[in-house]
Amino acid sequence: MSDQPRRPRKPGKPYRRPQKDPVRLLAFEALRAVDERDAYANLVLPPLLRKAREKDGFDGRDAALATELVYGTLRRQGTYDAVLAECVDRPLREVDPPVLDVLSLGAHQLLGTRIPSHAAVSATVELARVVLGDGRAKFVNAVLRKVARHDLDGWLEHVAPPYDKDPEDHLAVVHSHPRWVVSALWDSLGGGRAGIEDLLEADNERPEVTLVARPGRATTEELLREDAAVPGRWSPYAVRLTEGGEPGAVEAVREGRAGVQDEGSQLVALALADAPLEGPDEKWLDGCAGPGGKAALLAALAAERGAVLLASEKQPHRAGLVARALASNPGPYQVIAADGTRPPWRPGTFDRVLMDVPCTGLGALRRRPEARWRRRPEDLDNFGPLQRALLRTALRSVRVGGVVGYATCSPHLAETRAVVDDVLKQHGDAELIDARPLLPGVPALGDGPDVQLWPHLHGTDAMYLALIRRTA
Repeated sequence: MSDQPRRPRKPGKPYRRPQKDPVRLLAFEALRAVDERDAYANLVLPPLLRKAREKDGFDGRDAALATELVYGTLRRQGTYDAVLAECVDRPLREVDPPVLDVLSLGAHQLLGTRIPSHAAVSATVELARVVLGDGRAKFVNAVLRKVARHDLDGWLEHVAPPYDKDPEDHLAVVHSHPRWVVSALWDSLGGGRAGIEDLLEADNERPEVTLVARPGRATTEELLREDAAVPGRWSPYAVRLTEGGEPGAVEAVREGRAGVQDEGSQLVALALADAPLEGPDEKWLDGCAGPGGKAALLAALAAERGAVLLASEKQPHRAGLVARALASNPGPYQVIAADGTRPPWRPGTFDRVLMDVPCTGLGALRRRPEARWRRRPEDLDNFGPLQRALLRTALRSVRVGGVVGYATCSPHLAETRAVVDDVLKQHGDAELIDARPLLPGVPALGDGPDVQLWPHLHGTDAMYLALIRRTA
């Protein structure tokens, strides 16, 4: 052993425990659920917020910030990925997903909110210390300090290719949509830069909450007594909550007399219900009824006319949601779990049939921003045969003189007009009827006879509707 005296240890900074920020922890937890479990933010976030109100004393401002962090990060994920790729010394696919989620949350605070840069970096690094550990928190700190060197416009000038060289990739980076989605939406709009940019911007805006007053169970007058409630734009049963109100706080919603339903969805149901018929009007079918919004409105409208709705849904748990939505309907109805491509009912049974078919959901990217990153072009190959089979079932199920409504929450031409055209070529006993007069007061409905709604033109999801009459 050496006789040399030991050197005194230099005093260092005492270890400080990371401070937990309940709002950012909740946002991180929601993003992890979306990434790990393929969950949807609109289903994950409400129970997390309810728990936070009870456990952490969340108030309205806390809930609003957590919601903005989650949805803003998901909507702008493509743009933030392009920025982060410039600030990380390895391909983003090699960054651990939890680390990338923290970085994305930080990028959104820096580039997409009014939170001061120093506060955004500090709060995100503190989050990283809590959920990732001190070592990876240092990496997060280094990356976010690089991100903070420019604002969003400055970064876009750097990471987005010029529009005149690659317009689709430019729009994809600037507006945070996959390139194939930009291309598909552009085709559906029919060209023109202004229209596609307006649509992509609308997809990135937080949508208002829209309620429906179910006829015979609630009225719009009742719903308009709620704070910040204003009438819908197009549907006589719609009421909008303009300040992001909580639907669960509305008594009529809690009791099932009203529901949350986009105005485009309401218009589809109303158009089918009002389509002119030849002959009786007694039996209606919703052939893809889950989760029950359109079915509840159709059942209420049918009850007013003495008609009966059969709501059919393939998945039993979704059929349960339909039954819950229709509970206490003022008239008779029936809910069954059945495969719409192998229906248990006889051909020609119904006077009106709605087939709101499974689809890519590209029309609801405002509400489900994570869907844009999950969908792939090959998904169209999976949905196409099912959509055609369901439309053929609908045409067999309706009587001569009756009407079928084919609907999708997608504007992709492969899921809308291509399906209708293909099926009608095989059915010489059916014809398209003009749907536009059945959406009174709604502008910019195109050349018809089918209808495509748009977020940037109508403030609705991008719902598609074709009305078809069975002629023989």
